[in-house]
Amino acid sequence: MLTVYNTLTRQKEVFKPIQADRVKMYVCGPTVYNYIHIGNARSAIAFDTIRRYLEYRGYQVDYVSNFTDVDDKMIKAANAEQITVPELAERYITAFKEDTQALNIETTTLNPRATENIPEIIAFIQDLIDKGYAYAVDGDVYYRARKFKDYGHLAGQDIDQLEQGPANIQQPKKPYVRKIQSTLPFGSQKKGPTLLGIHLGVRVDQAGTSNVRSCRPNI
Repeated sequence: MLTVYNTLTRQKEVFKPIQADRVKMYVCGPTVYNYIHIGNARSAIAFDTIRRYLEYRGYQVDYVSNFTDVDDKMIKAANAEQITVPELAERYITAFKEDTQALNIETTTLNPRATENIPEIIAFIQDLIDKGYAYAVDGDVYYRARKFKDYGHLAGQDIDQLEQGPANIQQPKKPYVRKIQSTLPFGSQKKGPTLLGIHLGVRVDQAGTSNVRSCRPNI
């Protein structure tokens, strides 16, 4: 028996697909304005693992993942390179497929592109507006959150707190930062190391200094 964790009910439940021997997966794909990074790869690997396990359990899996091949980032990148948005999209879609293949990720059943479905997207959004679930402001369309009875339940968020702003949402505690010293070659003291970031709770300067003194022996 296969069980999965239901985020809405906060408990494991028996997996029951709509069709007994077939599973349909839709996974949000990349916006192809650049090469993928480790976060994109992590997502692709995670869902590929789920797909493979379902196939191992005997299910036929229809795996669909889209390409967002037009948006503001893509227009900006295409203008900077003085090429068209479709040219930019084609380059990075090809690169995405090469990179995921190198990671041994199975090919998808289908990769729909946003530009191939613009009329359907517009019709879908218009339907939301007509039913009162969305509204337009200055050319942009927003969800009418209060129209959704259970808005925020999936993420465990309260809509009243969200509307009141960040001051009513508990912020994570700042990490403990320990001040450290660093020495330049031949023992000359730095007056103010250049801070690059925090690693394991301590400041790290331009020389890579962490929680130890950095020095070079006299020659």
